[in-house]
Amino acid sequence: MLLAIDVGNTHIMLGVFREENIMVYWRLATCKESTEDELGMIVKNLLHNNRLKLTDIESIAISSVVPPLMYSLERMANKYFNIEPLVIGPGIKTGLNIVIDNPREVGADRIVNAVAAHNLYEGPLIIVDFGTATTFCAVSEAGDYLGGVIAPGIGISLEALFERAAKLPRVEIIRPERVIGKDTIASMQSGIVFGFVGQVDGIVRRMINEFAVEPRVIATGGFAALIARESETICKVNSLLTLEGLRIISNLNR
Repeated sequence: MLLAIDVGNTHIMLGVFREENIMVYWRLATCKESTEDELGMIVKNLLHNNRLKLTDIESIAISSVVPPLMYSLERMANKYFNIEPLVIGPGIKTGLNIVIDNPREVGADRIVNAVAAHNLYEGPLIIVDFGTATTFCAVSEAGDYLGGVIAPGIGISLEALFERAAKLPRVEIIRPERVIGKDTIASMQSGIVFGFVGQVDGIVRRMINEFAVEPRVIATGGFAALIARESETICKVNSLLTLEGLRIISNLNR
């Protein structure tokens, strides 16, 4: 079995695969100060609650955009699983041709998403990931990673609004009944949801203009389903896209 770990700035996603099938997955809050023992005990308990043992895990693949956690994660893999993990980075086989000015600048999560989308769906593709940042990645039909767009994410945008505007409260991010809000909370929810729908569709349409053939648009990340319901450009939502990419890359590097 494969343990796939995707470390983002806000959340850590973990999934256990038996061959091509995901058996179970979890989402944890990212804590940059976590030690290898804290991470090890969390993973051990998660596995135990799903009737799995540490010895069931045969390989581990890690994608991370949080460098301070990498030492603890690698130590955890060695100490609790006796496994040297596959860490996504330079020198790892991905099957993609990264045709941008500095390939080392591309975040591991963006590469992993692109690998998954290219293998699971017909190209060309645009992948929209709703994480701490909202990222847009362009992939050609041949599997060339062409570059993309990075914008502030929904969560940090709402947090900035709360922190900088004294009279505005924190609100739940849900779709309001109508665009024109009748109170402050509904107005904020409308601005966040429909504002980001407009941003996504606007950026995607401009990206499509730079493709020779119109791409499919795949969405992933925490708010993907919410925004996709209102979007006119998103074709497919896959909330486990990054974990699937880790599985594919792990197989390529065996």
